[in-house]
Amino acid sequence: MPRRLDALDVTFLDEETSASPRQVMTLAVLEPGERLFDYDTLVRVVNERIGLVPRYRQRVATVPGGLGAPVWVDDAAFDLSYHVRRSALPKPGTNAALRELVSRLIARRLDPTRALWEAYFIEGLEGGRCAVLIKSHQALVDGSVTVDLAQVLLDESAHDRDVPSDGWSPRSLPGSASLMAGSLVDAALDPRRAAERLRSGIDKVQSTVGKVVQTLPVVGPATTDPPGPFSRRLSQHRRYVTVATRLDEYRGVRDVHGGTVNDVILATIAGGIRGWMLTQAQPVSDNTRLRAMVPMSVAAPDGVPTSYGSTVRGHLVSLPVGETNPVVRLHQVSYALKAHRETGVAVAANTLASLPGFAPTTFHAVGARVAETKAHHPYDLVVTNVPGPQEPMFMAGAPIVETYPAIPLTHGRTLSIGVTSYAGGVYYGLVADRQAVPEADLLGQCLEEALAELVESASPSRHRAPRGGLSAGRAARRPSVDRDGGPA
Repeated sequence: MPRRLDALDVTFLDEETSASPRQVMTLAVLEPGERLFDYDTLVRVVNERIGLVPRYRQRVATVPGGLGAPVWVDDAAFDLSYHVRRSALPKPGTNAALRELVSRLIARRLDPTRALWEAYFIEGLEGGRCAVLIKSHQALVDGSVTVDLAQVLLDESAHDRDVPSDGWSPRSLPGSASLMAGSLVDAALDPRRAAERLRSGIDKVQSTVGKVVQTLPVVGPATTDPPGPFSRRLSQHRRYVTVATRLDEYRGVRDVHGGTVNDVILATIAGGIRGWMLTQAQPVSDNTRLRAMVPMSVAAPDGVPTSYGSTVRGHLVSLPVGETNPVVRLHQVSYALKAHRETGVAVAANTLASLPGFAPTTFHAVGARVAETKAHHPYDLVVTNVPGPQEPMFMAGAPIVETYPAIPLTHGRTLSIGVTSYAGGVYYGLVADRQAVPEADLLGQCLEEALAELVESASPSRHRAPRGGLSAGRAARRPSVDRDGGPA
């Protein structure tokens, strides 16, 4: 019997609009290896590995009359060449041109009648590099049944991994009568899920009514708090900003001021947002704070996680953007996260970094799902921070030198920030609404400057090395490999 979508996945599909595409993305930048890595190579590798994530060859089928939740069925018209696409940057293939291309790809919805993912081979980057962008719908990757495609495409060595062919051929589509009968059987066997589906339908109606009400003129005084700097009606356009930094800088700050690398990252984000708000003449006082939804990993009850989705919880963190002193800002963030660490269920970063494959892509997807379950909470932005392996990873022999996440914008929140630490670097991927967040590139530069303040506070005589990657600010060298494990 086909697997039925759960209530959250149905919500993702129901609430998706052209202004709010529900997809999580990963951008990986590759350098030439000993072997040729081109579009045909990417197609071959995806074809070899896609059997490890069977849902990537399935599509969503609705039940006639809406008598039950949609189901996952094999896509009889599955065409790998449709999903794996090819793009090229105009010469000279700058990082700015790559970010602009990704900004446009982020804004495009996936075709709901096909398997809910796309991958882009992007060639023409400076220095003979190329990039791979993978888009996966939020309903596709749950961290339990399905992990992200990027997790199974990347290897720990440049040698090919032998993956036996699964000999896949699509199963026939169930008929309408079979789908309806299956829904009735599922409702009888699992009344709780049926009730969730009913509540989801009610919520959808209420959401639609709410959207209509929002378009009506306001009569009388407003009763809600004024919107924050990242709370606006979403447009159909996006801006993607990337920032590349070095992990040893965060560790240096941690070693002097205490806390964790995660604390330093969140303090950097708070300082960067503060700097950006000041450049935009936004009101900033000593008490100004922004609320961030930060999904964080916790240990499973028996100590062994059974799935990624079951070990991530959402935490509301107050970012002290009004604090002028970067060290005090860091201490305030550390204090806010102290309770989570003292519960005894927080998972060490090096544990996450040691998971098989390239797990950060899946954890970012799961983190975005968790944030959606808390969408009714009053927060301003989503921040996902996932530690990755500190040894280089490869795709078909080509080394991955940088990797950037992208978290979708929903519910009128016009900024999201994903952070991945990998091979001695810490990489930020910022998704901003192109119309609601002016000068988003400047926000990336402000993040760099906020980190510089913290580094200077930890070692005033230290000279900062220039950075590399797709940073929106200064150009710099490629991060070296940190062999001490993941950040803690």
